[in-house]
Amino acid sequence: MEQITEQELTELTGSFQRSAVHLETRDAYGTEVELPYMAKWAAGEPDDLEWMQEWCRKMRSHVDAGRTVRRAKIVSEPLSDYQRWTQAIIGPMVDAGEDIRWVPRRLTSPICIPGNDYYLFDDERVVFLHYAGSGVNTSFTTTTDVAVVEMCSVAFKKVWALSVPHRDYKPV
Repeated sequence: MEQITEQELTELTGSFQRSAVHLETRDAYGTEVELPYMAKWAAGEPDDLEWMQEWCRKMRSHVDAGRTVRRAKIVSEPLSDYQRWTQAIIGPMVDAGEDIRWVPRRLTSPICIPGNDYYLFDDERVVFLHYAGSGVNTSFTTTTDVAVVEMCSVAFKKVWALSVPHRDYKPV
């Protein structure tokens, strides 16, 4: 595994040729970008979601170019505060073309899932996202090892088969 920077991950999310999948397995994250907006939501304050527009533009450009972008979110139910916030604000990303789906964790027991969240680009490169217990990202590692790529591809396909599209998901 090779360690990469956040900037290198950002470049990969913009430069894949055919497909990107993203598997999220945590109930809470603590990204520096998101925390202030989640706090506003918790306080009942409005959010114009301008902070996520660059991501939405990137998703639109991928979809317009014929590339697919899918994200599966494995979640415990009832949802954590973080996932309830995400559920409330994720609409613009879906509108931009990112196919985001929810998977109740209780359904995933028969599936072997890698120990870390990951992106899989073009079925060729995996980027694992590593987090502290608080949910703050600590590092990223990547590999093109065929066995690891295949493991992540199979896991994502199995999770995806159980997933519920964002607009159809009714949180518990």
